[in-house]
Amino acid sequence: MARGTLRIYLGAAAGVGKTFAMLNEGRRRSEYGEDVVVGIVETHGRAKTAEQVAGLEVVPRRSADYRGANFEELDVAAMLARRPQVALVDELAHTNVPGSRNEKRWQDVEELLAAGINVISTLNVQHLESLNDVVEQITGVTQRETIPDEVVRRADELQLVDLTPDALRNRLARGDVYPPERIDTALANYFRPGNLSALRELALAWLADRVDETLAEYRARHGIDEPWETRERILVALTGSADGDRLVRRAARVAQRTKGDLVAVHVIPPSEELTAVRLPLATVRSALVNPVTASENVIVTSASSPMFSAASSTTIVAVGRIVSMA
Repeated sequence: MARGTLRIYLGAAAGVGKTFAMLNEGRRRSEYGEDVVVGIVETHGRAKTAEQVAGLEVVPRRSADYRGANFEELDVAAMLARRPQVALVDELAHTNVPGSRNEKRWQDVEELLAAGINVISTLNVQHLESLNDVVEQITGVTQRETIPDEVVRRADELQLVDLTPDALRNRLARGDVYPPERIDTALANYFRPGNLSALRELALAWLADRVDETLAEYRARHGIDEPWETRERILVALTGSADGDRLVRRAARVAQRTKGDLVAVHVIPPSEELTAVRLPLATVRSALVNPVTASENVIVTSASSPMFSAASSTTIVAVGRIVSMA
């Protein structure tokens, strides 16, 4: 039996539209004739999200009692018995109530995938294990529910559901995300503009890293050795001045952060003797330790600098204290 495929809608925070996108995809597939069922969807009282469920078959949830309270969870046994083509399972990082078949919902999903059922799910970036401490530092909130990064990296499709901080805050203020009594507190705390910008950057960076992995796997499978200019190339123009050390270190940090290549170029005025050049090669070598790919001691005249930049497919040029996009 072929394993099912997993698509995950990834978002920076609650309210960006992940569940809506998942349901919309489920409805689209249903209209094209696929057998789609809702395993579990959390509408959180959002009317527009609830409307998307209408017309889709919903498998009843499993009821569980724990410490005097009643909880509803995904009914894995019922889903396996129903065996649809596509299952919609919200909130992949959810922790099931103690005594459940599996501890985590992503483990429930693994069972469905192993049974050949395709799954569409959702996830917020703050639940990724590798980002747990970073998110806590940014927001001041400890995420109790996490999911191993490897589980998410194994997904067949990862799609970012993106929304600017202002747009999300406007959505929140209108009451589209939380009930009225929670809006002011949310806007003043977790949903501050700075928090949302940082979370958005985390989501974009994590997904970009996954795209890089996918591209590397593709190139390896097809034996492609010729470099593709799909990442940054930083060109550092040095003159031998005292600022050279600091400039190289800064450019090296940019190259490391972007996993880009670094090219150190000594720009020599036409009137200067070549023997007078003092390029800080020791600094270059010490600053450009793994994983940065670097070339050094490239010598051109000042008139040739723009030509060299274009020829080397440079994306960032660092000159003196200025860093500008080429």
